[in-house]
Amino acid sequence: MTTTEQPAGPVLEIDDIHLYYGAIHALKGVSLTVNQGEIVTLIGANGAGKSSTLRAINGINRPRDGRIRFQGEDITHRSAHRIVKGGIAQSPEGRRLFPRMSVTENLEMGAFQRTDRANFAEDMERVFELFPRLKERRTQKAGTMSGGEQQMCAIGRALMARPKLLLLDEPSMGLAPIFVERIFETVVEVNKQGTPVLLVEQNALMALDVAGRGYVMETGRIALEGAASELKTNEQVRKTYLGEG
Repeated sequence: MTTTEQPAGPVLEIDDIHLYYGAIHALKGVSLTVNQGEIVTLIGANGAGKSSTLRAINGINRPRDGRIRFQGEDITHRSAHRIVKGGIAQSPEGRRLFPRMSVTENLEMGAFQRTDRANFAEDMERVFELFPRLKERRTQKAGTMSGGEQQMCAIGRALMARPKLLLLDEPSMGLAPIFVERIFETVVEVNKQGTPVLLVEQNALMALDVAGRGYVMETGRIALEGAASELKTNEQVRKTYLGEG
């Protein structure tokens, strides 16, 4: 998980994808890009299509139309396990840890597809450096920890895969403010170490504070896009997502 020099350019390109759940048209021509070294955020109301976009990227739901490219390769119809093995890891909404397994065992599950065991201990220690609280609780069952600690474990588990792109789905959901701040500080730190991040988040203000660029979703479409600093001053965004009149 050490910092490495990466070529500039897009790591993820989504081009006009359409996703259906039966007869429901969930994504209606979504296009977005994540470049190497970036934190990009995807914000929007519940049901706007944010999580559906992640499900298309990670292979859980395949688009009917459009293309998804990762590091220049078409992964639109690639299986979910091959996408993970190729370098995309996700910390899912709701954490979804193995509650009866220890923190260490949950972290180990993040590396189950890796063949390079030589760096395993180093990566585990790096997760513990990012989240010292996890080191204190490494033998504790994950299900007995607080929501904030579980979120740290879920992100740590994703990092154990040594991802080339990290997907974060609502990392601040249900957390106390002190944990929210710590989670976002860690997202910035992970990015500084060389991992691009696509962040789906309802806490629009925090998301736009840490991201370089953002996309605003409404009813399965990208309604706005631009620099995060510009979106924070956009009147529509301020009224709808930042709670300002």
